[in-house]
Order: sequence, then C-alpha cells, then structure tokens
Amino acid sequence: MQILRDVFGLFGIIEDVYERIKKIFIPPRAYSWQTLIYLSIFSWLMSFLSTGYIKDIIAFGGWLFLIFGTAWYTTDKPLLIPGTNMPIGAVITGFLVSVFAFGNQEDVFTPRTIVLWPTISAVITAIPEFFEGTGTEAKAQLPKIEDRQKIIMLLGSCMVISCWLQFYFVTENWINEYPSLLVDNYQDSAFVVKTQPTDKIPKNGVLILDKLTSQVEAQIAGQPWSQVEQWLIDARQRVGNLGRQVIETNLAEYEERSLWGVEPRISGVKDGYKLDLLSIWKGPSSNPRGYYLVKSCRVDPVLDGSTSSQTARKPEQRNTIAEIECERKTSFFAGSPPPQQ
Repeated sequence: MQILRDVFGLFGIIEDVYERIKKIFIPPRAYSWQTLIYLSIFSWLMSFLSTGYIKDIIAFGGWLFLIFGTAWYTTDKPLLIPGTNMPIGAVITGFLVSVFAFGNQEDVFTPRTIVLWPTISAVITAIPEFFEGTGTEAKAQLPKIEDRQKIIMLLGSCMVISCWLQFYFVTENWINEYPSLLVDNYQDSAFVVKTQPTDKIPKNGVLILDKLTSQVEAQIAGQPWSQVEQWLIDARQRVGNLGRQVIETNLAEYEERSLWGVEPRISGVKDGYKLDLLSIWKGPSSNPRGYYLVKSCRVDPVLDGSTSSQTARKPEQRNTIAEIECERKTSFFAGSPPPQQ
C-alpha cells in the first residue's frame, strides 16, 4: 500500500508541474501576454522566410510583440530591484527596447545599446505613474507629490549611470586610437585607474624609430663620404620626410599618428658624426613638457673595400665611404627634446 501511495504521490507532483507549465504556455484568454510572445515568435519565423522590405516589416512587428508581451508579463507581479522602486521587468523591457532601437544584426550589444539601457528602463518605470486605471480605462494624470521625488531620483540616477557607461566607452575608444596614452602616469587622475601593468615605453614610438633607422641606414651605408656629409647637412628635412612616410605607413590604423613627430640631432665626434633619431610625442601628457624616444647612430668614414670598421685618416679621399651603426636599444626620456646644436 505504501508503494501505491508513493506512486500516486509522484503522479500528483507530475500533474502539478504540468498544470504550472500549462498555465505559463497556454493563454487563459486570447488577450494575454502569451499571445503577444507567440505572435513575436511567429513573426520572426515568417521574417526568415521573407525577403526585402517585407522581411523588415515582419521583423519590426515581431520586436513590438516581444517588447509588449515581456512588459505585460513582468508587470503582472512586479519584483523590485532591492533598494529602488524600479521593477526588474522594466530593466528587461528597457534592454529589449534599447536593442530594438539601437542594435543591429551584426552586433546586438553596441555601445549605444548599453549606454541608453538604464535611462530607457527608468523611463519605462516612470510611465505608469502618469496614468490612472488599467487597460482601456486608463486616464492621464500627474504623479502624486510623494511619487515625483522618487521618479526624479530614479531618472537622475539612471542618467548618471548612462553617463559613466558612456565615459567608459569614450575612454576605451581613446585607448584603442591612442595606445601611447597607456604609458602615461594617472596617479593624480580622479577618473582613470590602471588595473593592469602596461609598457613603460610606447610601442608606436619604438616602431617609428625601428622602421626609420632601417631606412636611414639604407640611405647612408656604403655611400661616398662627401655625399653623406651633404645628407647630414640636410638631415632635418630628409629625416622629417622619411619619418612622415614611416608614420603614415605603420600607424595608419591609429588616430594618434598625427601626434608623433620625427627629428634628427647631429653632433660631431672624432672622425665622424653622431646621429640621434628622435620620435617626439606631441599629444596630451601628464608631463607638461611631454616625452620623446631616442635611438643613436654612429656615422664614420671608412676606406672602400675594407672589411673592418677602421676609420680612414683622410676622409676627403675619393675611395672613402660611410659606415653607419645604430644602437638596438631605444631610450625613453620625459621632457622636451634637446635643441639642435
């Protein structure tokens, strides 16, 4: 007998679960939230089978059915977010409205979708306060005095959240377009905090000097010494032109390419010259004097055909050519670049 009771009890549980599922999925009447949800599903299925503007119209109707059906279901028994007067249903409906208005087929979670989500949810929460009654008998009204402060606080708080979300996306966009900003110091910033260690030297500045050095070496190495000396006299213009080409070619994907400049610094050393190539950051910086990177090269005259770096005693000889050797290391300096001597 106990076994029979257990079996009947199990059937009773199954029947109870079935009734609950039936209550959720089978509309009690034609005018219900389930009907709207089913219409949205049907509209999306039909939109997949359609083409052209007909497909867009059907999909548009499907979104409307989904939004109104979700709003209806979540407002029947509203569950408030703890500490607020905003129903969770309004948050869900606000998300659907934001996706419908500002999303796209390629990416549903666009920055605009996320930014406007809290504000739209607050507006949806506030709308019922401006109506009295239910269904077709609802009439417009001004919210009660005690409710106005709650509405203003809710809207204001959600708009502040939207502003902070927008600030996050703006900052992220800055970092993507101006990655050299990551090497700066943000200890005195009230808004930006570094959560991960970053490079101490901007990679784009190093990239500029690496590419520039190879081009300078190609133009100087093995050339007659007299021509190289003339090249060094015109180095400011020559290096500037090469630098602009390097920046436009290698930093084409970054907006910060216009904030980098290249300049040479030349000084005489024994029997030759020291050529410093500078990549200068002209963008915003916590240091008012900015910063710059340096790669040094040594240019010496050597006898043509020599296999060593032996310095020629008489550079004016016709068989004297130039030899250039650049450091592999790139140095980083905070402050203004040194003046040309």
